[in-house]
Amino acid sequence: MADTCRSDLRMPTCSRRCANVSGLANRISVTSNRRGGWYYTLQWADRAFYIWLVQIGLTPAKSLTLGPLTIPDEYFVDFFRGCVDGDGSVLVYTDRYHVPKKQNYIYERLYVSIVSASRAFIEWLHASISRLAGESGSITTKRKPGANPLWKLCYAKAKSIHLLRWMYYAPDVPCLQRKRMKAQRFLSPLGFAPCRPAGRPRVGWLYNTTSRA
Repeated sequence: MADTCRSDLRMPTCSRRCANVSGLANRISVTSNRRGGWYYTLQWADRAFYIWLVQIGLTPAKSLTLGPLTIPDEYFVDFFRGCVDGDGSVLVYTDRYHVPKKQNYIYERLYVSIVSASRAFIEWLHASISRLAGESGSITTKRKPGANPLWKLCYAKAKSIHLLRWMYYAPDVPCLQRKRMKAQRFLSPLGFAPCRPAGRPRVGWLYNTTSRA
């Protein structure tokens, strides 16, 4: 039996729709986390599917043991989107840190990141994205006394916009809608201009084209 646990019901519900399309028998169960909350478990009772998951590299207690996976290139973008939905984030916020220096120093920041307790998995993911999407991110480590280190793969600015448009390649791809909603405004050009400025071009804009106001 294979399963996945989440505190957000929308994640196993999305996965269940994919399982239903594939004809996999499944169910969602609810369990108390003993802290006043709940978590949801999606289970597949399919031996052949379980064996296939093990063959591509998934393992029991995968958080610490996960390494490179045998994901076909044509499906990797969908796998990556699932990683962002499950263990990643799409972070958008307004940076006003330099406003005291100058009032118009206000920037919108965008980051796409994935966190894992497995360094081998993060490094494989980074290499695969670089090979298939042509983007390189940064890998950082967070360590706490008495806890396993966490590895974070992060993409910022133009790289994150490129990855968002890559992974949401169609309006109906299976995904966690609350994360897609954050990304929605970056899935099309943020603006148009007839020529590039003298300095650094604005991230997400298209140049050498007519305005489409």
